Amino acid sequence: MADGNVSNAKWQFWIDRGGTFTDFVIRAPDGELTTHKLLSENPERYKDAALQGIRETLGVEGDAPLPDGIVEAVKMGTTVATNALLERKGERTLLAVTRGFADQLRIGYQNRPNIFARRIELPELLYESVIEVNERLSAEGDVLTPLDEDAART
Repeated sequence: MADGNVSNAKWQFWIDRGGTFTDFVIRAPDGELTTHKLLSENPERYKDAALQGIRETLGVEGDAPLPDGIVEAVKMGTTVATNALLERKGERTLLAVTRGFADQLRIGYQNRPNIFARRIELPELLYESVIEVNERLSAEGDVLTPLDEDAART
């Protein structure tokens, strides 16, 4: 611990949720590091692997609430979404963009590894279709034209 005072220390969890396994690195209040591994999907035993790993570590049974004030941090990363993007798997997707920018991702950066190629092969799009919506943000992220949600739904 940074202040050397373990009496104020709490549990810390670092979790990596993959498609098959969820891995944990756990720091106990006394500073001891341990690891833990669960199947990412095991619906007969638990609904969520990350929460189950925390429950098992803390000795919390079933769906009982976690004790207040004993967990300092839970930090989680996942490769599930990245893998779905790379493998082009997942749900059908619609891209909603600012009016006038429907082809922005198709145009991209105009990178051309072979400048004289007569046939340019573009990567497969991650989305199935595009809709343009009336809204606009500045380069700083300020709302210039607020999104009209009702118009976007039609």
